[in-house]
Amino acid sequence: MPKLAAAQYGKDNIRVYKVHRDERTGVQTVVEMTVCVLLQGDIETSYTEADNSVVVATDTMKNTVYIMAKEHPVTPPELFGSIVATHFIETYKHIHSAQVKVVGHRWTRMTVDGQPHPHSFFRDGAETRNVEAVATEGKGISIRSAISGLLVLKSTGSAFHNFIRNEYTTLPETYDRILSTEVDCGWTWNTFSSVKDVEAASSKFDEAWSAAREITLSMFAKDESASVQNTMYKMCDQILGAVPAVDKVDYSLPNKHYFEIGKSRRCTFPDK
Repeated sequence: MPKLAAAQYGKDNIRVYKVHRDERTGVQTVVEMTVCVLLQGDIETSYTEADNSVVVATDTMKNTVYIMAKEHPVTPPELFGSIVATHFIETYKHIHSAQVKVVGHRWTRMTVDGQPHPHSFFRDGAETRNVEAVATEGKGISIRSAISGLLVLKSTGSAFHNFIRNEYTTLPETYDRILSTEVDCGWTWNTFSSVKDVEAASSKFDEAWSAAREITLSMFAKDESASVQNTMYKMCDQILGAVPAVDKVDYSLPNKHYFEIGKSRRCTFPDK
């Protein structure tokens, strides 16, 4: 007889856009994000017995996110994700864990005639600010914050040599190379016991994001990199030192390769 080992379901690509209007100054601030909600709990019978009475419809998830965004602050995203996740485990007693992923898209205020424009913005690259908040019954709220899609490059100051060589190796050793990567940097906070604790720490989230981004860019630029592994280790060490409330830091820095064509190589160009 087959058994259901695990079950999780949810709603992805919930697009949220919120405008804050300062009536006194006329300045508007915008936030755009894409939200994903995933639920776990006593939902096995929806799979094994076609029992939909335990299903929180994905339409309900989507509308809940919209209402929560209307009624609560959406910044910092760590707080908003925690509010939404906690709502699901408190509202539906058979739901024991709710995972909320938030992808924040960059809108940077335009400068027009030398002045910040009150209500016009431009999409400032593909970089996103991401959050994953998981509220688990009896275990509190775990939060991972992240920077994703930050594309960086430096034209020197990177090397890679003295690695293992054998009959499978074709990569030449290099003492000076172009280094480019798309940064995915995440930091996991010490577990919060409740939304109130997350709210009390609200100011730390923006500070940590700014610190992690500045450390990433500064270390990438300044480090005479012997390897990507060593550079990212230094980044992790500095973030842990700058943000004591963070439990661990992770990086993904995949190489974006640029290959030099030197004078020793012959290049043939087609006739016009």
